[in-house]
Amino acid sequence: MPDVKVTFLGTGAGNCILRAHTAIVLDCADGTRLLLDAASGNSALRHGAMLGIYAEDFEHVLLSHRHGDHMGGLPHIQGRRTQVAPDAAPLVIHSLEPSIEGVQRLFRATSITHQVDQDGVTTSEGNRVVNWNPVETGQWIQLGTEVRASAFAVNHIGGAVGWRVETGGISVVFSGDTRYSDNLVEASQGADLLIHEALSTEDDQEGTDRRGHSTAAEAGRAAALAGAGQLILTHIDTPFHRDTQPLIDEARREFGGPVSVADDLLQISVSRP
Repeated sequence: MPDVKVTFLGTGAGNCILRAHTAIVLDCADGTRLLLDAASGNSALRHGAMLGIYAEDFEHVLLSHRHGDHMGGLPHIQGRRTQVAPDAAPLVIHSLEPSIEGVQRLFRATSITHQVDQDGVTTSEGNRVVNWNPVETGQWIQLGTEVRASAFAVNHIGGAVGWRVETGGISVVFSGDTRYSDNLVEASQGADLLIHEALSTEDDQEGTDRRGHSTAAEAGRAAALAGAGQLILTHIDTPFHRDTQPLIDEARREFGGPVSVADDLLQISVSRP
C-alpha cells in the first residue's frame, strides 16, 4: 500500500509567538502535492526550503478559511513561484466562496502590478498565475490521478471548512479551525489520520469555545467517534509550546488510538496495514 507523506510547515495558533502558523503539505503516491492552508508571511516558504519543498512545487492549495494566519502566506508563495517558474500552470486555490473572496481582497491589497479579478491573478505581462476554484461542501474535486478531496463545514467562522483527502486507499482529514463539530466527526469516519486543532485543555474550555476553537479533549472525542486510525494535534498555543504533554494526556482520555502533537518541520508517513 503506498504511503502519504505529511509535512507540517507550521503548527501554531494565531497568537502563538513560538511556532509558525498553519501550513501542511501532503505528498501523495501519484506525485500530487497538496498544501493545506498557507500560514502567514513567508514562514511556509522558509520552512519548506529547509526540507526541500519549494513554492514552484505547489499546484493546489486547500484553504480552510480566510483568517490571516491560514491564508496570509499565499501572496508570498505566488510571488516566489512566479519568480522561479514564470511559465508554470496557475496555482489553484480551492475553498468556499467566502474564503475565496477573502483571498481576492488579500491579493488586491498586496499586489503592485498584478491584476486580480473574479477568475484569478494575472501578471502585468498577461500570465495567469493564480486561479480560484470555489467549491461547495460535500463536493469531491479530483486533484490527481488517484487523489480527491472534499470540504466539509466546521464551526468556526462563516465559510470555514475542514478537508478530507483520499488517495491510494488512504484518507487524511484536516479540521482547520473549529469548535467541537459533529459534522467533522461524520466527515472523518474511518480516516487513517485526523489532524485536529487543540488550542487548550479543558481548564480553559469556555475561553477556547469563545474563540471558536477546540480543546484537546474535544479533539480526542472527535477522533474516537470517527474511528480514526491516529490523531495528531496542531494549532498549538504559546502556553503549550514547550510542554505539549497535557494536550496529549487529555486527548488520550477520550481516544484510545495513537495521539501526538505536531511540531514545525515534522514529517511522517501514513499507510494502511
